[in-house]
Amino acid sequence: MKKSLTCITLFFLPFFLFASDSIELVESIPVETSLDNPDIRNTTAVWLEMIGSANKSLDFGQFYISHKEGEALEPVLSAVYDAADRGVMVRFIIDGNMYKTYPETADELNNHENISVHVYNLTDITGGVLHAKYFLVDGKELFLGSQNFDWRALKHIHELGVRIADKDIAEFYGQIFELDWKLSAENADIESILQTLKPSDKLQRYELKSEVYGKITVIPTASNPKIIHYLPNWDESQLVRLINSAAESIQIQLLSYSPLSRRELYETLDFALRRAAARGVKIHIILSDWNYYSPRIDYIKSLHAVPNIDIKFSTIPESSEGYIGFARVEHCKFMTVDRKITWMGTSNWSKSYFHNGRNLGIILENDKLSQRISEKFLKSWNSEYCHKVDLGKTYERKRTEE
Repeated sequence: MKKSLTCITLFFLPFFLFASDSIELVESIPVETSLDNPDIRNTTAVWLEMIGSANKSLDFGQFYISHKEGEALEPVLSAVYDAADRGVMVRFIIDGNMYKTYPETADELNNHENISVHVYNLTDITGGVLHAKYFLVDGKELFLGSQNFDWRALKHIHELGVRIADKDIAEFYGQIFELDWKLSAENADIESILQTLKPSDKLQRYELKSEVYGKITVIPTASNPKIIHYLPNWDESQLVRLINSAAESIQIQLLSYSPLSRRELYETLDFALRRAAARGVKIHIILSDWNYYSPRIDYIKSLHAVPNIDIKFSTIPESSEGYIGFARVEHCKFMTVDRKITWMGTSNWSKSYFHNGRNLGIILENDKLSQRISEKFLKSWNSEYCHKVDLGKTYERKRTEE
């Protein structure tokens, strides 16, 4: 349950008082922690509302589907089945590698009337995975965030996403879904499909009007450049642009950060951050404690040692239920620049996410919105769960698997 609203100031009025607003932040908070924000609705409630509103179509692009009986994804899946039963056409694309780990629910969905599931073997096409986490309602409403379609993401993982109601913005992501739907079809002629993809050099940018925030400039982003429609909207180049534009501050919150990817040094984002720090920009980064292994931890220590860069690790304690694999972790993926511009996405910051896999993001240019996200960042930064990188400490790799 969300906390009482009686003490919330006008500035932090909850989004659900503006049910018709065009944009809404959406969070998942690990149970039994103090990270909840009363003015930001939790993921389950928003997903149920969006899925329940579908009249014609639901299109899901998901890394995987992981359901446990009686847990938080159950009502969401019920809502999907209900939508299909009332005639809504439901399509899922899930990653081929992860399907091998979690096939059961995907198969059950695929066997239901009005629901089709494609298993996307993107590794065979670009060497990466479908790592995006998004869905579209009736081609006019979008959910995009760090939340996987996983019961743990709704209850035991720290996440941030966004709901946007705008047909033009939804269409940008809808184009990507349709491309991936074709590429993931059985016996798809991959070469012919890719030959018909003629990427444009025109940056796609939109204006969104919000009752809560006013005008928001929106730049959708996507990876990787082999399978995107608009090259200037590539996630990596937009992130570098934002970092280069910073005048005062950068706040970053991620699951993982690694300048070494597949035995290859990946310097693009790392050097951009070091350049920003060198010109006086104050950079604060929160990373999960899943980064406690060499050589990743060594690169993180190196970055933390740079003047004007401070890094903290987030450790989410186990719940009263005991150990849960692949859970109780910091999984948000966002950046604020000068508390004026926010990037939010599905990519961790390693080369493969931008160059090989399918990931999506969104840039939101608006002071008030970015300040609110900055406040969410600071709540984590100042919490009992975050602690600064210790350059002299030998970190032991944390257990993460089931």
